[in-house]
Amino acid sequence: MLLALAGGLNLWALDLNGYANDYYAAAVRSMTQSWHAFLYGSFDAAGLQTVDKPPLALWVQALSARVFGFNSWALLVPQALMGVATVGLTYDLARSRFGRSAGFVAGLTLALTPITVAISRHNNPDALLVLCLVGAVWALDRGLRKEGSLKWLVLSGVFVGLGFETKMAAALLVVPGLALAWFWVAPKGRVTAVKQLLVGGAAMAAVSLAWPMLMWLTPASDRPYISGTDDNSIWSLILGYNGLGRLFGQSGGPGGATGGGGGGVFGGEAGPARLLNAALGGQAGWLIGFALVAGLGLLLTSRLRRDDARTGYLIAVGGAFAVTAVAFSRAQGIFHPYYVSALAPFTALLVGAGWSLMRNRAWAPLLLAGGIATELVVIANSAADLNWLTGVLLVGGAVAAAAIVFAPKLRTAAAAAAIGLLLLAPASWAVQTVGHATSSTFPAGGPNGSSMGMGGGPGGGGGGRGGFGGGQPPAGMTPPSGNSQGGTNGGGFAPGAGGSSSGSAGSSGTNSGGPGGGGGMFGGDTSALTEAVAHAKANGGGTVVVSSQSGASQSIIQSGADVAAIGGFSGRETVVTTEWLADAVADGRVRWIITSTSGGMGQDGRTGATDAMAIAAEVGKATSVDGLYDLQGTADAIRAAGA
Repeated sequence: MLLALAGGLNLWALDLNGYANDYYAAAVRSMTQSWHAFLYGSFDAAGLQTVDKPPLALWVQALSARVFGFNSWALLVPQALMGVATVGLTYDLARSRFGRSAGFVAGLTLALTPITVAISRHNNPDALLVLCLVGAVWALDRGLRKEGSLKWLVLSGVFVGLGFETKMAAALLVVPGLALAWFWVAPKGRVTAVKQLLVGGAAMAAVSLAWPMLMWLTPASDRPYISGTDDNSIWSLILGYNGLGRLFGQSGGPGGATGGGGGGVFGGEAGPARLLNAALGGQAGWLIGFALVAGLGLLLTSRLRRDDARTGYLIAVGGAFAVTAVAFSRAQGIFHPYYVSALAPFTALLVGAGWSLMRNRAWAPLLLAGGIATELVVIANSAADLNWLTGVLLVGGAVAAAAIVFAPKLRTAAAAAAIGLLLLAPASWAVQTVGHATSSTFPAGGPNGSSMGMGGGPGGGGGGRGGFGGGQPPAGMTPPSGNSQGGTNGGGFAPGAGGSSSGSAGSSGTNSGGPGGGGGMFGGDTSALTEAVAHAKANGGGTVVVSSQSGASQSIIQSGADVAAIGGFSGRETVVTTEWLADAVADGRVRWIITSTSGGMGQDGRTGATDAMAIAAEVGKATSVDGLYDLQGTADAIRAAGA
């Protein structure tokens, strides 16, 4: 029943989301056109530049598209099934330590978490990342139950490695809890535990570094440029853009794109209350209070005794929860609300474990108080549509607590009713997620219009599919030129960069902006890019290059056009050197270039493709298409201009 529920939520009317994130969908189409692009994670079939993440999640989608054809279902069904599998593992993990009822509570909590539903219906890498994280904890716990079996620890390391190949450093947040749990419980002794951890760590490193080593060892001229870097180094991507930069701040983070305020797109202000704010609370914050009290209860009742069956579970799950929660609360760099999907399963696992304490007269009232407190905060911050539930929570919680304390024969029924009460709010948002398309770039669960932290109240709903609807963008952000404010089918400031098939472009149904080529928030005019591609085909062929990969997405999705980008996702993440551009022109990988650098979310100090575009306009031959230059034979001139 639990898996059927998860499958229904994840699969029902799945094609509402179209191709979901156009950026990744375009990369998948490119990978179906070229095994070289597939292997190196190239955004474009020409193999000019990678996406800004490792390709494992895209490999799954690309293989599905090769078998079933390039369409919405082929891309999204694997994601939905990953979500179902994660719920199954969550159930089994809690069941193994606390019984079937606890497993059901944990699995149900995860299945009804709004952001879990949203990412399971989307093509961002997060569905696979979350599956790998839960798989790692599940395998380690199984190893502890098998008296310290090394093979399960190795499997846990493999899961972390696969998570790293999905979203790099985000997968490492579970490692401290895993390592500490194994060392603390140490069924075969601490010395043996250390040796086993080294073996498990080696397995993790081998899997994690397989694709990065391929990129490192392949000559730069034989592989795509690494997006998100300014030195074409995979290690810069790992340590910077997808690593420490996320925690400690990076160009283009909240301070850059939102005027220092860290608006909804970037998860709001960093700090202890971040997980319950308007951007994040409605996605995965509902039961954090219950989870914290449950963790405290298990800590005090188990006293972390090595022979207590709950200890390893608590350290591994609680450690993953704590490290992830602190990292997300502290993150100063680029941070989007859907990232909390990685916290959701560990919240659910603590809730499931807390079920074992719900019939305890001392702990049940505290658990209910913790859960109700955070739900009230979330409702106040981001779910005005559920204001009516405030009184129900307070009265129902008090009645359930009283029944547990004073009516022993009713404890089980009262505890079950209390859990059901706490799941009403997230369930409401989870179900509403199924009824509309999510944002292309920033998926979110809840009512239509809840994307980017707009919440479920007035001003947050209405309007376009995944956009801001009739509401206003976060402080410090302005709609890009050409996007209408308002509208009913993709209106407003649409976060769906590139205007997916689900209608996330401007109200006219086309992408507007500059001649940089299609892309809603991050791109330009699809019609201009189409004209440029037609001109290139009629005059010798070759790849048409734009600034923003997001701006090139629609042309690749719609027709498999020979289009690429050199500035990264929005046109400002990647800085290619003059020498690289000259070499690409000399060997024929680049001939045509549209020099517009329009698109993006305000000026944040990043230069991206700006300098390369300026040189191209200086030395290239203008064509009859506005903004399109022919760079054939200009390699030496490009080098000279950049000297």
